Amino acid sequence: MAKTATKTRTAYVCNECGGDHAKWQGQCDACGAWNSLSQIALEPEAKPAARRDGWAGKVEAPKVTALREVRHSEEARVSTGIGEFDRVLGGGLVEGAVVLVGGDPGIGKSTLLLQALAQMAGALPGLYVSGEESLAQVAGRAVRLGLPLDGLHALAETGVERILEHAAAMRPKLIVADSVQTLWSEQLTAAPGSVSQVRESAARLVRYAKETGTAVFLVGHVTKEGGIAGPRVLEHMVDAVLYFEGEAGSRFRVLRAFKNRFGAVNELGVFAMGEKGLKEVPNPSAIFLSGGSTAQPGSAVMVTREGTRPLLVEVQALVDASPLSNPRRVAVGLEGNRMAMLLAVLHRHGGIGVSDQDVFVNVVGGIRVQETAADLPVLLAVLSSLRDRPLAEKTIAFGEVGLSGEIRPVPNGEERLREAATHGFRRAIVPKGNAPKAGSYKGLEVVAVERLADALAAAE
Repeated sequence: MAKTATKTRTAYVCNECGGDHAKWQGQCDACGAWNSLSQIALEPEAKPAARRDGWAGKVEAPKVTALREVRHSEEARVSTGIGEFDRVLGGGLVEGAVVLVGGDPGIGKSTLLLQALAQMAGALPGLYVSGEESLAQVAGRAVRLGLPLDGLHALAETGVERILEHAAAMRPKLIVADSVQTLWSEQLTAAPGSVSQVRESAARLVRYAKETGTAVFLVGHVTKEGGIAGPRVLEHMVDAVLYFEGEAGSRFRVLRAFKNRFGAVNELGVFAMGEKGLKEVPNPSAIFLSGGSTAQPGSAVMVTREGTRPLLVEVQALVDASPLSNPRRVAVGLEGNRMAMLLAVLHRHGGIGVSDQDVFVNVVGGIRVQETAADLPVLLAVLSSLRDRPLAEKTIAFGEVGLSGEIRPVPNGEERLREAATHGFRRAIVPKGNAPKAGSYKGLEVVAVERLADALAAAE
């Protein structure tokens, strides 16, 4: 008797959020994206197993437990051997953590992870899984970087089932999968790189990591918009999401944490790319300042805060007469809408109008400032450029500017002032709510202001 052919089922998956749909439709019901559904083929449904076996043995059925009865302890962390990498991870790598690392092509993702793998070879035996390069290319990179090859193990494979078979036999404590978009599972008929393959491959690696305590790094490609390619559910599945950023032509790289279940979010690590790979920059404030011998018009220094670290950043502004009927407003490293709002406040409460001027604002070093503490330095830089008169040397400023012209305090004011005093700054224009006690910082004059007019007068 001939076997009945198994009918292949199809489904439609959203490329943005990974939501499943029974039929095609123009808009995804889950995230609202238009024209984002792709058809995939699904395997026939299998009967549920009576008992599930995990990579670490039999898996007990879950049960309801009172939280006071749950034993918990601080996560034991292992240093990657790279201080800036440890900072972004929250102090080191946690057992069983799954970390997604994204960035532009050639930014240094593979280089950083290969260096970390070599540094941790003694404490955590690792496996580098390459889906895009041959083993000869991986070994050649390690030789160029001057890394020891004795403790490094690599595998050129894209099938997730075979990767897990090798991992089960080798028992590594750290796996680097480069990249997750090249992985595919035999259980699905979709092409590698599709939404279903990326989601299923990542889910299997996450399950393996949690059941065996193996830490996993996933390298992810980015789209032209700057986000990690694949379903958004991928970012929800992992424990941490790190982005590698850098300006074209610059040797400096910034590693930023956008999600971290084991540490602070928006933590920042700074690296410099050299002939021997990435080197950490322990004092990033020095590279974000121009270091000029004299103050220049249109330049203001602020103290921003990235995660747990205060950073000195230079904000530059250029104000010039515009030949256009609609003057340009360009902000690099800042939010453009907020800059337009600040210029309106400057006109309304400061009596200084730039409606007929082109205004360009840039944060030096490729840093993106996303906090409101940059409001006051931006306006001071604009005023300095408009009047072609530099601010006093060794002057820093920070503070939020309200729509009614008030200067609002910002968090961690004392740490910002301490960082400025450490780098030799002699004058600080800050909100009154952030003013310390008299004599708190020797050699640093703190000017506390309440209104925008007071801040502009203090900058004269």
